Amino acid sequence: MSTGLTILSGLAWTIVYIEAIRLGFKHRTYAMPVAALGLNIAWETIYAAVEISNGGSIQGVSNLVWALADVAIVYTFFRFGRSELPMLVPRWLFVTWGAGILVVGYVVQWLFIVEFGLYLAPRYAAFLQNALMSGLFIAFFVARRGARGQSLTLGVAKWLGTLAPTMLFGVVKGFDPFILGLGLICSVLDLAYIGLLVWARRVPLTISPTVPAGERAAPQG
Repeated sequence: MSTGLTILSGLAWTIVYIEAIRLGFKHRTYAMPVAALGLNIAWETIYAAVEISNGGSIQGVSNLVWALADVAIVYTFFRFGRSELPMLVPRWLFVTWGAGILVVGYVVQWLFIVEFGLYLAPRYAAFLQNALMSGLFIAFFVARRGARGQSLTLGVAKWLGTLAPTMLFGVVKGFDPFILGLGLICSVLDLAYIGLLVWARRVPLTISPTVPAGERAAPQG
């Protein structure tokens, strides 16, 4: 069961990243909240290196694949993300802000390792940042007033990709109320997000799902 849940999580999150890259280029935006992106790429590069240095594992291969995919998502953020901000924000400030978030992601992961060690740090950090990401995807939908840069495929894959390790580390490998509780919070938020995406398919959007707010023409008159 442990191997099956690990493989399910790896496949589901790989779908999330592939879909995020596809949506980023299709809608000319970034498809993952930048705070979550900063934490994710830091987590994946650090623990891919740790797993590879320890001889490799299924999780280590997944971490490496995700890290490479995150590089592409980071590119879409710096390539298209400027259009999400007010025009008065200069590009140099946008780039500095984005780079700062990436640096903070590595600092946060380092602090988790210092506090919890290499055994617990990846689990605790992963579930906390997943809970953050689940909330940020809902904020994404609200801020963009619809599903631009988002999809049901991404939402469902994220839900399953988090649910599998929740069961693995919260139940199968021993009852852990911290991980199980955070995992259930993620599921509630992910299901709410999926519900919003389903609703968006049925309700006309007030803003085109493919045009960033900063690129819409100003009203006349």
